[in-house]
Amino acid sequence: MSLELVRDERGGVTVVRDGHPQSYVQLDDPGLLVFEYVQHLALALDALTPGRIGVTHVGGAGLTLARYIEHTRPGSAQIVLEPDAELTDLVRRELPLPRGHRIRVRPTDGASGVAALKDSSADVIVLDAYDEGRVPASVTSAVFAAEVGRVLRPEGLLLMNLADEPGLRYIGRVAATLAPHLPAQALVGLNEVLKGKRFGNVVLVAARSTFDVGELQRRSARADFPTGVRGQGELNRLIRAAKPFDAVGEPSPEPPDPGRWRLR
Repeated sequence: MSLELVRDERGGVTVVRDGHPQSYVQLDDPGLLVFEYVQHLALALDALTPGRIGVTHVGGAGLTLARYIEHTRPGSAQIVLEPDAELTDLVRRELPLPRGHRIRVRPTDGASGVAALKDSSADVIVLDAYDEGRVPASVTSAVFAAEVGRVLRPEGLLLMNLADEPGLRYIGRVAATLAPHLPAQALVGLNEVLKGKRFGNVVLVAARSTFDVGELQRRSARADFPTGVRGQGELNRLIRAAKPFDAVGEPSPEPPDPGRWRLR
């Protein structure tokens, strides 16, 4: 395994693991989100009622989103499930967290870490976990979906950064797997990815009860990148054509050029 911190002329740092860009961190400006899918995760978070929230992150890397939440919602209690202890040590040493934060990193994988959490203990679960450029099978399984449903509070939100090919068949299967537990769903992504023009990232938003998709659409219209939102109707079409994952799950499709397609 190789770890690298790539610094740029803006003073920001890209965390690279085994050739795959994992995070972009700007210590002086935690509100600066460079990767488009991180902006989409933040867009969904910002649509929530202002104030502190309890967040569990599945995948940590440079802790970009955890820093953003601390910046926009100071004092929020955050748990980060990151199995790569060497990566976490490097990030803590070279990219220290702000003073007074309530971010706690646990050296465990997402499936095991979520299973160990208490019932109704999270307002939001954010999944941004990749291994060699692919979402691991363990966090797409029927078992994981049930655990997420158990851990989220009644009005809680799941945000999953997924990657898929045109047609979004993999995302349809993830959505179908979640549907028994979190039936209210929407997609946020670049227009060209949602329209099937290329492989790319899409954020799946899921909840137990309905949420304000209109607010997601309003915020997406102001995004830095051309961003769209697909609501329940489109998700239902994907779900009807999809076979839910079993207790094992499947990794996301192989990216066309591993490690490069996610770099922005």
